[in-house]
Amino acid sequence: MAQVIAAAVYANGKKVSDIRLDEGAEWAAREGHFVWIGLHDPGREELLSLQRQFQLHPLAIEDALLQHTRPKLETFGDALFMVVYSPIRRDGELVFIETQLFAGKGYVISARYGDSPSYAAVRQRCEAQPQMLVHGEDYVLHSLLGFVIENYRPLLDDYHAQLEDMEQRVLNQPLSQADVEAVQGMRRSLSRLRRYLAPLGEICQELQRLDFPFIDKHMRPYFRNVAIHTQRMLEDLTAMREMADHAIEIGLLLEASRQSLTQRKFAAWAAILAFPTALTGIYGMNFHFMPELGWEYGYFGVLGIIALGCGGLYANFKRLNWL
Repeated sequence: MAQVIAAAVYANGKKVSDIRLDEGAEWAAREGHFVWIGLHDPGREELLSLQRQFQLHPLAIEDALLQHTRPKLETFGDALFMVVYSPIRRDGELVFIETQLFAGKGYVISARYGDSPSYAAVRQRCEAQPQMLVHGEDYVLHSLLGFVIENYRPLLDDYHAQLEDMEQRVLNQPLSQADVEAVQGMRRSLSRLRRYLAPLGEICQELQRLDFPFIDKHMRPYFRNVAIHTQRMLEDLTAMREMADHAIEIGLLLEASRQSLTQRKFAAWAAILAFPTALTGIYGMNFHFMPELGWEYGYFGVLGIIALGCGGLYANFKRLNWL
């Protein structure tokens, strides 16, 4: 169900008043004022109402109604339309919640779909900094983008901790099927995070270059700062992807080493058992004329040779760490 989270007009870095949704265009047209509207799960009626008020481009509204487009920034004359995604965990699954941003001279509109963190915290933070909010629409846009980026950090930290635990577990015990499935699941989640995060850096870089009436040149370093944070997170994602790959590689190498050790032990014992088998096999042949068959102590002599041979083989394999 559509919900207006907040709709307010600002001037000189301070909130003037809350407004109704149908009053936005009137306030946005006033010199030195801008309107900030936050919607949750808006429907067709609300979006079309905003289109009529702020002259939003039909293609932007078409994309907004379709939803689930890839993260992007599009320009329509002196207006911007952005689609960004915030990651959340839902029943253990990684889910990306869409937010659409419309911005132009005198207005910033955010439309959030789903249960991602509310942007009310961004509004409170901006209102607590009137010296920055005086910049207007561009500062609000920067704050919204920064908040979206911040939503990725807890997930990255969580995956990093899981991968460190997995690396330690792999060193202490053989890889199980559950471990391999867990690592593969993390690799898939990291790839999805990169797919949604990478365009945010591109968006911020493009905002530094674009020339719009509502984007002050003094605000461009702030967009660059968000782009830098995004790039660092992308580097962290790359490092974690390598950690996941290394965990699997280390597990496979250790498993191969354990198997090799087991095979060496089997081979050593097989060699030790082969010596008495060969000796007794020779004397088990049904020939009448064989050396020492008539010797009184032949049986005990063969047992002694078997004991010495097996003992020597055991000592040698032990020295070689095969046993």
